[in-house]
Amino acid sequence: MQWGGRFARGPSVVMQEINASIGFDRKMWRQDIRGSLAHAAMLARAGVIGAGDEQAIRAGLQGIAAEIEAGRFPFVDELEDIHMNIEARLIDRVGEAGKRLHTARSRNDQVATDFRLWVRDAVDGLDAQMADLMRALADRAA
Repeated sequence: MQWGGRFARGPSVVMQEINASIGFDRKMWRQDIRGSLAHAAMLARAGVIGAGDEQAIRAGLQGIAAEIEAGRFPFVDELEDIHMNIEARLIDRVGEAGKRLHTARSRNDQVATDFRLWVRDAVDGLDAQMADLMRALADRAA
């Protein structure tokens, strides 16, 4: 959870319910992992993290993707969103290397990137469906 500093305790139940978006943004897990893989590669190329950290992060994220695909990923409402759920699980899996993934990236940047990737993927899917429809209509007309 993101709370700390000046607060004596965490948010109320009402605030947790208002802030939690995991119920709908869990659909962006592929995009979140894809963006995180690209970010880790950039950090390694820039020399911010070592090759070992990048490999650990890559393996951890691939394992998380497999867990989600298999329906075994433990989504936690208290972690609020897909980004925090994946980040927390990555840290559980790979330790300190997982903490370094957040370097040079704000949550706002992560949200914007994930949403843009999700929209692009959705448009690509719609484009493929439209092409199928046009082929079916052309075949029917012939």
